[in-house]
Amino acid sequence: MSAACLSGQVIVIGSANLDLTVTASRLPREGETVLGGELLLSNGGKGANQAVAALRAGAEVRFLAKVGRDPFGDRIYRDLVVAGLPADGLLRDESAPTGVALIVVDREGRNQIAVAPGSNQLLLPAVIEQHESFLTYGTVLLVQLEIPIITVERALRFAKAHGMMTILNPAPACPLSDDLLRHVDLLTPNETEVEALTGITVSDLPSAAAGAKALLLRGPQAVVITLGAQGALLCIASSVRHLPAIPIEAVDTTAAGDAFNGALAAALAGKPQADAFPIGRLRVLEDAVRFANAAGALAATKRGAQESLPTKIEIERLLAGSPLL
Repeated sequence: MSAACLSGQVIVIGSANLDLTVTASRLPREGETVLGGELLLSNGGKGANQAVAALRAGAEVRFLAKVGRDPFGDRIYRDLVVAGLPADGLLRDESAPTGVALIVVDREGRNQIAVAPGSNQLLLPAVIEQHESFLTYGTVLLVQLEIPIITVERALRFAKAHGMMTILNPAPACPLSDDLLRHVDLLTPNETEVEALTGITVSDLPSAAAGAKALLLRGPQAVVITLGAQGALLCIASSVRHLPAIPIEAVDTTAAGDAFNGALAAALAGKPQADAFPIGRLRVLEDAVRFANAAGALAATKRGAQESLPTKIEIERLLAGSPLL
């Protein structure tokens, strides 16, 4: 995928957190304390991660989020503006602290995450109407589930009313209504989220395909299931395609899914509307998923959340050097 393809406009509405990450030899079991190594403080939150990922992957990005007026919020606000996101969308709240994520990462790069949402829970639907001129800038909307579900639903309806493609990353997993899913063009769950939404346990490619097909019946035009080291499975009504992962040595998978989603949105936003709207041109989707696979792989090779997100040049270099693509 050439650099010229990626010049689209992505709107991200979602969470912004400070991540406190501890490395350990293994993940703790219930009730167990595991002595870890270093502590890493980094900016995170699925919304912020995906916004920065899309920006680094070549898109123009506007991000709408809410952080507290505390030192964590000061840090996140400053760093996201320095990264290139407009300050107008980074709202400050006096009544709640900035969201915090507590993360443990083992030597294989696997993680456990618990989140105190804080000010993210105050990103309510009225904020969308208040920032309508800021949001109608986009061609693709990307949302997740670390903000109130009523805000996610309002964002999806708003985007469809303004002719945007909608991408929902249903993470962390929670029940979703068919009415909400009917406003989603592209749904991007992982294996755990597929099971939460369908009851189908994903253990291999055939079960992943069964889960994707069940989700298509609920409204989305396309489903992309992220499968970690196995890559991703792309499913539309007429076709199922497996896009393999690029082999890497994982160090920390914390933001790999966010890198995937942000790069996917950037790739699709960079396509002409005739190609990207409505979803249905399989080659366009396949190219976007390959690009996103490369971004996710690169993110897993570095520690931290936003620190690990790759640039467009890094993604293109990995794609050019991979014998699988």
